[in-house]
Amino acid sequence: MWTAVGSLAAWLWLLLGQGFFWRTDVRLPPRRDPDDWPSVCVVVPARDEAAVLPASLPSLLAQDYPGRAEVFLVDDGSSDGTGELARELARTHGGLPLTVDSPGEPPAGWTGKLWAVRHGIGLARARGPEYLLLTDADIAHDADSLRELVAAARTGGFDLVSQMARLRVESVWERLVVPAFVYFFAQLYPFRWIAVKGSRTAAAAGGCVLLRTDAAERARIPDAIRHAVIDDVALARAVKRGGGHIWLGLAERVDSVRPYPRLHDLWRMVSRSAYAQLRHNPLLLVGTVAGLTVVYLVPPVALVVGLAAGNAWAATTGGLAWLLMTATYLPMLRYYRQPLWPAPLLPATAFLYLLMTVDSAVQHYRGRGAAWKGRTYTRPDTALDES
Repeated sequence: MWTAVGSLAAWLWLLLGQGFFWRTDVRLPPRRDPDDWPSVCVVVPARDEAAVLPASLPSLLAQDYPGRAEVFLVDDGSSDGTGELARELARTHGGLPLTVDSPGEPPAGWTGKLWAVRHGIGLARARGPEYLLLTDADIAHDADSLRELVAAARTGGFDLVSQMARLRVESVWERLVVPAFVYFFAQLYPFRWIAVKGSRTAAAAGGCVLLRTDAAERARIPDAIRHAVIDDVALARAVKRGGGHIWLGLAERVDSVRPYPRLHDLWRMVSRSAYAQLRHNPLLLVGTVAGLTVVYLVPPVALVVGLAAGNAWAATTGGLAWLLMTATYLPMLRYYRQPLWPAPLLPATAFLYLLMTVDSAVQHYRGRGAAWKGRTYTRPDTALDES
């Protein structure tokens, strides 16, 4: 009964005191077209992305941007012909100028993606751009995406503007897991707090980050975060520590085209970085498991056990906590254009995330670390530790 009371108290706090994280109305802030459009270089790190590149790269090349813009795709040691496919897509579709290059294997202490980003930024700086758009190879942009990002950055005086791409939700497992992934992320990093100058909350979504070049230089991006497995959050923290004004919200013109048809695919996506998020700290792991249990698992258990045992107080508090949980999840399901009936299943999804987090720790202590596309990173995420 008292655990259920604690869970209800936690949900009342989350409802009102956690930056209204559950609301999905944080979209690109008010903006107006600038008198002069700054130059932009788009940097796309890509490793074995031939399967998704035809659905994403043409959308970047087709950007309707009034200023000077070009695209740099950095082939991070692909074995599936990613680089040559990119060149062929550019020949076929035309549009913005495309440069394809490769930095070679990353040296010790660098993740492959950030080594590729470093190489791409180095190529871009030779053009002297005012902004860099860092985007992933599985991200498709509407034709006005770059224009809207730049207008928002200029109007709001932001050094970093990031949008969380709308992930694919087509398979059964994607429908169950993906909206919850964004919901949990927003709960951990309330979007409204991120844009507040002086607040400690900082995060970005790596699929779409527009960054002022001088802010990147002040924050020593990407060298300062070269170890980071969760590179987007580490990048945002570095920019904010350097005095930058940052913004993060949900996307309207940016979509991920990467499929996650099986639970195994989604499990790998989450577990590869979950323990890094906890700074490889066993105490934080225990606290996270306990927190997930009390906040997400106790309410339905208290309701069922309370009804079975005739304990009206436990059943009522558990039921109210579950009701609040369900209500806060509905806006995210609407954002993803999903039916609302899965909302009460959020405790089951949270249990899956709990297991993924524990598995991430187990893989770390087995020496497998954050394994992704043939590389394994076992070194702790020092960029997160420094924050």
